[in-house]
Amino acid sequence: MSKFSRDPDAIARLSPEQYRVTQKSGTEAPGTGEYLDNKEPGIYVDIVSGEPLFASSDKFESGCGWPSFTKPIDPEYVNELNDSSHGMLRTEVRSTHGDSHLGHVFPDGPRDRGGLRYCINSASLRFIHRDDMEAEGYGAYLNQVEEIR
Repeated sequence: MSKFSRDPDAIARLSPEQYRVTQKSGTEAPGTGEYLDNKEPGIYVDIVSGEPLFASSDKFESGCGWPSFTKPIDPEYVNELNDSSHGMLRTEVRSTHGDSHLGHVFPDGPRDRGGLRYCINSASLRFIHRDDMEAEGYGAYLNQVEEIR
């Protein structure tokens, strides 16, 4: 049994924008997300379930208008689904336990880092600074947030 789950209390605390994005598969406007320009060390977790999703060391500037990552911290917490909405075929990214809509993954990321671009809505995420990770129960992931550039 995972310690991460779809938490009704967390869903009730979401802002209207966070709810629209995570629960209704919405997309925040490009360039508006809280974490777009965040360069602090830490991890990004699902705002509903707390699942560890992406590490700061895998974040990169893609110019697309949303936070972009080369890979998830642990693929077990990220589901990839075919999305044919809006007249195009894309791969939607959702959290495994929270079932939050996170964004989409595209094959146009940095080639030297795997070639993927996880284009993620800030509204789906909560950032945990490296200094707070141990206290919040994410100490096992500290090795993923070192400045490996």
